Amino acid sequence: MKKVLIVDDSAVFRKFLSEELNRYPDIEVVATASDPYVARDKLVRLNPDVITMDVEMPRMDGITFLRKVMRYYPKPVIILSAVTKNNSPHALEAMEAGAVEVMLKPNDAESIEPFLQQLIRSIRQAPHIKISNLQQPSLRESDFPDDETDFSLTETEVRKKLVAIGASTGGTEALKYIMQRLPAHSPAVLIVQHMPAYFTSSFAERLNEISAMEVKEARDGDRVEQGKAFVAPGDHHLMLQKVDDGYEIIIRQGPLVNQHRPSVDVLFKSISRFDAANTVSVLLTGMGKDGAVGLLNLRKSGGKTIAQSQRTCVVYGMPGYAVQIGAADYVEDLENIPARIIDALQQSTSNTTKG
Repeated sequence: MKKVLIVDDSAVFRKFLSEELNRYPDIEVVATASDPYVARDKLVRLNPDVITMDVEMPRMDGITFLRKVMRYYPKPVIILSAVTKNNSPHALEAMEAGAVEVMLKPNDAESIEPFLQQLIRSIRQAPHIKISNLQQPSLRESDFPDDETDFSLTETEVRKKLVAIGASTGGTEALKYIMQRLPAHSPAVLIVQHMPAYFTSSFAERLNEISAMEVKEARDGDRVEQGKAFVAPGDHHLMLQKVDDGYEIIIRQGPLVNQHRPSVDVLFKSISRFDAANTVSVLLTGMGKDGAVGLLNLRKSGGKTIAQSQRTCVVYGMPGYAVQIGAADYVEDLENIPARIIDALQQSTSNTTKG
């Protein structure tokens, strides 16, 4: 039985969510709270397994309360945010403060059922979440990229290379750690992070602030170029398309794949149609299986593949399944993944299919 504490200043939403979650025999809403002060007392007394929380609340904002929860009573916290652009920076702050996931509250009848199903999956994953891994390793002075890093490749070869990364629960902090350590002249990087619409733009901006590479939210028709990284926009798939003198990005909405949009598998599948042997693909922490089959196809097509280790994942779902089906050339702790990416990029490309 998963015990849930709902923290939200809307009485209507608290009632709606309590009634819906209590329909499931393995989930129990043990309490609701209208603000963080009420929630604090119930948290200590009832010891819930999962907390759902709004960001903007009276008396104490959700980010401040979240930081206190993670310091004194660490629990999986799922942020349920209103559908506004103004809330996107706050949602990103929440993930940096330790939230395991950010979800959009339903804003119409059609969005209620998908919202509930995603929330239920997340609540059921609570026992598998490693709270201690939400805070990623600190960067040392020696960890920062050297602008003079030599890839041991010609400039033409570097331009042909590509890095593709997929992530879900816990992935925002893992991606920040990796992107901080890639040199400015790295091959292009394509990123799929499971995240709702509105939030991916703020996430891309945050990555751009801390990275030597230029990072932006991907747009349809963007040219894939060395030194640039592209984040899939929320609620849209990111794909790769071959053009005469390189590659460009395709952005399409399309159906959910593996219950996600954007989907890592969609990106990986599009890459495998072209020059997979020049690609280094990485599957990071996240619940579910999205990206694992795509990673296997890339490995079979001659690409280098990396899965994050169980020791450093927040949730060992996606990379765990990839390892299980033989999709990973390398299984690495997060601290070692940037160096492994650079090493794999420098290896000579081969058209030999791997089993």
